[in-house]
Parts: sequence; structure tokens; C-alpha cells
Amino acid sequence: MSDHASERPWPTEIRLRKAERLLEVAFEGGARFALPAEYLRVESPSAEVQGHSASQKQTVPGKRNVTIEGVEPVGNYAVRLIFSDGHDSGLYTWETLYRLGREHDAIWAEYLAALEAKGLSRG
Repeated sequence: MSDHASERPWPTEIRLRKAERLLEVAFEGGARFALPAEYLRVESPSAEVQGHSASQKQTVPGKRNVTIEGVEPVGNYAVRLIFSDGHDSGLYTWETLYRLGREHDAIWAEYLAALEAKGLSRG
């Protein structure tokens, strides 16, 4: 069996910072990300948000004040985040969390552009 770090990102720490509305995730190799609740909610890996293909992805408005109410482990490969708006169906794999951290600026810019193009608001 090969080493996790050589295959895919492996978390060393996951910490919910409720007051700041952040999920902090540290990975082997030193990468560390502070991911805002709003960002994690609008980029949820759930079918409700992502659809079943890129063309079906939903632009989720009005989540500026959403919080993360809980973090539940799912096996040894993911966490389920429970949001204050009741959304809890997305499984955030280690790869997804790493990608969301690494590509935050580009993904967030795309989200803001999609909101603007559709006349929607962060709320």
C-alpha cells in the first residue's frame, strides 16, 4: 500500500472556528487553508449545487451570513458540513477541501461573476 501524501492530500487538522465562520484545514506537506462558511456552502459538492454535470451547476445566492453548525467525519475520506440554512448533503473529501483551498481566488471570482451575470446577490 502506498503513502497517502504521495497520492492525494491528507489532512492533519480540521478546526471549526464558529465565531469567524471559518473551517481551517491543514494538510501534510504544510498547506493550510481558512475556508469561509459562505464559500463552502455555495461550492458544496452536493448534487443539489453541482448537478450531475458542469452545465447543471447552480449559482447559490443569499448565503453571506450562513454559518457551519457542525462537522461530521465520513469514514477516513471526507467530512459532512452542517450549515445554518439546513444544507448538509455535501461530502467534502480531502481532495475537494484541498482544491477549494488551493483554487480559492479563482473559484470565488467565478462565483461572484456568476452572481452578477444572473442578477443575484450574496444577501
